[in-house]
Amino acid sequence: MKLIIVESPAKARTISKFLGPEYVVTSSYGHIRDLPGSAAEIPAKFKKESWARLGVNPDDGYAPIYVISSDSRKQVAELKKLLKKADEVLLATDEDREGEAISWHLLEVLQPDVPVRRITFHEITKGAIKEALEHPREVDQKLVRAQEGRRILDRLFGYSLSPVLWKKVRTKLSAGRVQSVAVRLVVEKEEERQAFHQASYYDVEARLAGGDLDFTARLQSLDGMKLAGGKDFDPDTGLLKDPGQRLHLQQDLAEEVASAALHTVPWTVATVARKETTQRPSPPFTTSTLQQAASSKLRMSPQRVMRIAQRLYEGIALSRGEREGLITYMRTDSLTLSERALADAETLIRDLYGPAYSQGPRRYKTKAKGAQEAHEAIRPTVMSRTPDQVASFLDGDELAVYRLIWNRAVASQMADAKLDKTSVDFAVTATGRDLSFRANGSIVKFPGFLKVYGDAERDSLLPDLTEGMPIGSPGSDVRIREVEPLHHETQPPARYTEASLIKKLEEEGIGRPSTYATVISTIQSREYVVKKSGALLPTYIGIAVTHLLRDHFDHYVDLKFTARMEEELDLIASGEIDWVEFLDCFYRGCGRNGEVGLEAAIAQKIDRIDFPRIPVGKDPESGEEIILRIGRNFVNVHPAGDDERRASLPVDLLIDELTPEKAAELIRQKEKSQEPIGRHPETGQNIYALVGPFGPYLQLGEQEGDKKPKRISLGQKTDPSTIDLEYALRLLSLPREIGVDPETGKKVRAGLGRFGPYVERDRVFANVQTVDTLFTITLEEALERILNKNKKPVLRDLGVHPASGKPLQIFKGRYGPYVTDGEVNATIGKDADPEDLTIDEAVSLLAAAAERAGSRKKTTRKKAVKKAPARKTSGTARKKTTKKTTKKKTTKKKVTGKAPAKAGKKAGRSGTQRGSAAARSGDPESPE
Repeated sequence: MKLIIVESPAKARTISKFLGPEYVVTSSYGHIRDLPGSAAEIPAKFKKESWARLGVNPDDGYAPIYVISSDSRKQVAELKKLLKKADEVLLATDEDREGEAISWHLLEVLQPDVPVRRITFHEITKGAIKEALEHPREVDQKLVRAQEGRRILDRLFGYSLSPVLWKKVRTKLSAGRVQSVAVRLVVEKEEERQAFHQASYYDVEARLAGGDLDFTARLQSLDGMKLAGGKDFDPDTGLLKDPGQRLHLQQDLAEEVASAALHTVPWTVATVARKETTQRPSPPFTTSTLQQAASSKLRMSPQRVMRIAQRLYEGIALSRGEREGLITYMRTDSLTLSERALADAETLIRDLYGPAYSQGPRRYKTKAKGAQEAHEAIRPTVMSRTPDQVASFLDGDELAVYRLIWNRAVASQMADAKLDKTSVDFAVTATGRDLSFRANGSIVKFPGFLKVYGDAERDSLLPDLTEGMPIGSPGSDVRIREVEPLHHETQPPARYTEASLIKKLEEEGIGRPSTYATVISTIQSREYVVKKSGALLPTYIGIAVTHLLRDHFDHYVDLKFTARMEEELDLIASGEIDWVEFLDCFYRGCGRNGEVGLEAAIAQKIDRIDFPRIPVGKDPESGEEIILRIGRNFVNVHPAGDDERRASLPVDLLIDELTPEKAAELIRQKEKSQEPIGRHPETGQNIYALVGPFGPYLQLGEQEGDKKPKRISLGQKTDPSTIDLEYALRLLSLPREIGVDPETGKKVRAGLGRFGPYVERDRVFANVQTVDTLFTITLEEALERILNKNKKPVLRDLGVHPASGKPLQIFKGRYGPYVTDGEVNATIGKDADPEDLTIDEAVSLLAAAAERAGSRKKTTRKKAVKKAPARKTSGTARKKTTKKTTKKKTTKKKVTGKAPAKAGKKAGRSGTQRGSAAARSGDPESPE
């Protein structure tokens, strides 16, 4: 028997369809081992070492400690069972650094006694698998070292700098080699916006009609001076860059010109210019351009489109039980297509659109920094398989992504589009001023590649005009309907979207195709960045982290330095750089450009770093500089010279809303709230309306020592200055006892908390709509709300389980959406979209969850009889054999292996896909 090992079950299912009974295809479920994820995972024999928390020994050539993850332990055991029956092993993981590393780790852990070969392919089709089997090779040790170097570099960066953030900003924060640079880009874009000075300007637009055609013309120049547009103003000052070359048209003059032009006829056609232009198709997709296109055209996040592309790559069930990959490998920076794909595309184009639409082979060269071009561009595996032909086998999102890829790949091989463009200048003299208006039109003369996209390019027609022709006068074929001034304001630089941030990272040579989606997801899940109306905004924590790293470790979050690291990691893969020297230069320094190394840089600066202080601007009234401070337990603003006059920021106040005016208002509001609104008639205590980090609240009395006074939340939208004594007393009477549940004998209360008004029985809370309801709600109404509170709405009905017939449903849980058959629950990941989950994937998730539950029960029984722990030998340094280790590894993580299990749950359905954070152990590094 020949054993083929791949990363995921879906990939295994597809490949097995192409092979005979002498082959068994199974999966490793991604990486089977990695560096320790927590202190509990560090093998006992290394725990006392000074470098143990890194999981890497800098004193021994940066030898890593590898431990088998708790999620992989069972699968490793299964692989060993299959290995006993095999007479040959074929490692068929993806052909990139990560895939090569997975194969190497399998080889190290399994230690097969039979021949081992490495096979690779860029698409999962019968022909590609056959060709791969005919051309096996050995595991590429250079690629393995490159992945290992990248992994260790990320670990050294993350585990060295993250403790600085814990100490100087807030606990549980993390730094990452690419992650921190991505956050810096978002922060600095916001700084550009804050420094931006807006300019106001006008132009004039005429609406004209000729026959059945309506068209517009814009004022181009006045007395020979061209009008200024948005690009002519300096964003730092709001003034014209070159006042002598452009006319800054103001409102009064614009209105005067518009009125005069409308009432002055005829206008004269001064010039008519026609030219043919060519529009070339875009090259086929790379990983980053696919993510950008899916974001802009399909409104899909990078992670979501990669999950869908993974499914299309690993195989889709087609008619008559066939299963085949529909697209080539989706992690690539290459723009090339294979000769077979080029020939197939040419045939398809001639058949579908005609010979005129075929350009012949078009070959593209990438311009991205550090591009490896190890694979083809992303394309359909069968170019002639149109989206309509596979529509019945795909869900909506899969079809949308496949259509996007098919259109782009086919269009990239088609002829250029030919357009006729016409510009017409009209001259008119009004109130002694010479005015020039311009109208533009275009006609698609030959659609070329645009044919694929339907009516993507529309004609913009102009009437038949000739030079010297008068228009606008009575009897003229062209009428002037309206002329009006238009007001414009320059706009600050656009914030990054997920797509444009990926584009920027790629342009700067930072990160690689396999990491983009994970980086974008990570900076949001760790709350360094939030998405608002599709744009990325830095949070206060993201700003604080960026300021600290930029002020004290700028070299390590510098774009050029990070790009250089990427280049050198690529040189390790080609064998041009020794990976140990590279790591040592980074961590301990090598004297290059005065670099001391990260270890020494932290030691030199750690005691001099203070909580970040970030300027907000000047109070418009007092002229005081206002500072934003972010610490372990606070985010507040205060005048630069007086941190006693500080005010907390509401948790929902984002950085784009924190203007100097708003900051000053919060400080004054805080000072005003120090005065009580009255006294409680029964206790004599002062009553205050205050604002805290979670919004406005009432406080009864003052805090004495550790005893906290009674506080009542007012809700985020409440203005504390509107609260009078009567209303305050009413609210402070809460919680109100409504009655006793006749069935349980428990008290039922109504109260007001951080999340609004509620009713409660025995610590079970249910929201009510308004505060006034708290004083009128009956016992029966309160109990009904509490009972219905636990009825979770179904996010999606998947259908029935193919084996048990039980209904499969997706619900929203505490840790994200989960799928259940009524007996077993399986999380699909916090960032996963329930709409992406298929029945097959749901069944696999539930089966894995059931197996883990069974495994936990077995573990408990073993602990009960106090089996000897084997944690000490659960890890192994690089280059050493794992035979001794594998005997004891299965015990170690049953004692301490909680962190990896958590990671596996979070990865959810993506846990079997190498694109997920759990499966692909690349940047960003998590020190948790």
